[in-house]
Amino acid sequence: MEQEVSNVDYYVGLLNEFLGNLAGMVWGMPLVILLVGSGTLLTLFLGFPQIRLFGHAIRVVLGHFDDPNDPGEISHFQALCTALSATVGLGNIAGVAVAIKTGGPGAVFWMILVGLIGMSTKFTECTLALMYRHVDKEGHVHGGPMHYIERGLGKRLKPLAWFFAFACVWASFGAANMFQTNQVANILNAHFQVDHWLTGLVLAILTAVVIIGGIQRIGSVTSKLVPFMGGIYVIGSLFVILSNASEIPSVFYMIFHDAFSGTAAVGGFAGAAVSQVLIQGVRRACFSNEAGLGSAPIAHSAAATNEPVREGVVALLEPFVDTVVICTMTATVILISGQWKSDLNGVELTAAAFDSALPGFGSAFIPIAVFLFAYSTLLSWFYYGETSVLYLFGDKGKLPYKVIYCTLAFFGALWTLGPVLNFSDIMLGLMVVPNMTAIILLFPKVHKATRDYVQKLKSGAFHELR
Repeated sequence: MEQEVSNVDYYVGLLNEFLGNLAGMVWGMPLVILLVGSGTLLTLFLGFPQIRLFGHAIRVVLGHFDDPNDPGEISHFQALCTALSATVGLGNIAGVAVAIKTGGPGAVFWMILVGLIGMSTKFTECTLALMYRHVDKEGHVHGGPMHYIERGLGKRLKPLAWFFAFACVWASFGAANMFQTNQVANILNAHFQVDHWLTGLVLAILTAVVIIGGIQRIGSVTSKLVPFMGGIYVIGSLFVILSNASEIPSVFYMIFHDAFSGTAAVGGFAGAAVSQVLIQGVRRACFSNEAGLGSAPIAHSAAATNEPVREGVVALLEPFVDTVVICTMTATVILISGQWKSDLNGVELTAAAFDSALPGFGSAFIPIAVFLFAYSTLLSWFYYGETSVLYLFGDKGKLPYKVIYCTLAFFGALWTLGPVLNFSDIMLGLMVVPNMTAIILLFPKVHKATRDYVQKLKSGAFHELR
């Protein structure tokens, strides 16, 4: 019997190693170049929308242009919060720590830069989502990359849409579901001795209660949860940063200097060459803000508006909030504390960084933040996966998907996830290919729509309703 178990472990290990290597290939330099290169070109051709439309985006989110007669199921603010709840997650806490630990302080510079570039990508893909969304007879909205691939590029490229939807469903099971509950269970068990099964059960039930109500209930919950959890995290980070204000100049010097020179080995940090600094920063930013992944357009397609560009404007705020603000906050806390030189990594590194300024605070605060961030990710990615299931199988796939999703949320807290997570990472990477293909081919339509929208905005054709 023991021999059989050891054989199973051996083959699981081989599978995990194979999938890990494959995930590394998928998320290699070609994909990084595709995302960053495309984002840079979109920024240039659109005339830096992240700068010239930023103020307008704030007004739209605050509801100045909300019209109850516009088609859609949720408000601009709820769409933003739903998409943010998927991106503001463990990547902001653990992912930043991993980037610094493997790429050094300079990785933070590339994370911020890619976050700014990603604002243009988010703008483009979410504008397309509104341009090609479909509203059924019952008023329910169906949108996302699979729809703008099929409706924008034609039936002959429908297999590309199927490919995206298939990858999205599988990604929703792994990194967006089981990994989240697994990490929460590990952290709560380590800090508060909560049993893994109990964490899994609570998260599965909390998820089921919300997803039964569809996108309206998800949007309602995330519109309250995201500002709360994001605000608390930023306040906690600011407290630590301002308590060590004298260190801020040296920290930012280190970030900019090491971005172009690499970082020498020190303490528990092994050192990083410039290429490693660049790759880690770019990769973590792409994982964190999901620009180009094609997930956010699914949430934004449900927004109540008849102006596609307006929702694109709202979407460009996501990488700014997620990467430029929250990830930078986490990175600054870690660097100010000096804990990045220790042997710690991931969530434990971030918790230790908070503890160094406020003893005991990180050990209590970070597990709670991780729970809230992971829960919000579970809600949003359920909607992404369900929308993809509907596209592939129709209404008959909804109930089985709900059951499977909540069941995996429970078992994710109990299982070792190596192969599952690596397979999910592969699916996340494969979502990028059809989505970015559609973005590039359909960009002329977005460019024209943006030009027309900006002209109307300047001429006063849009009336603010409040």
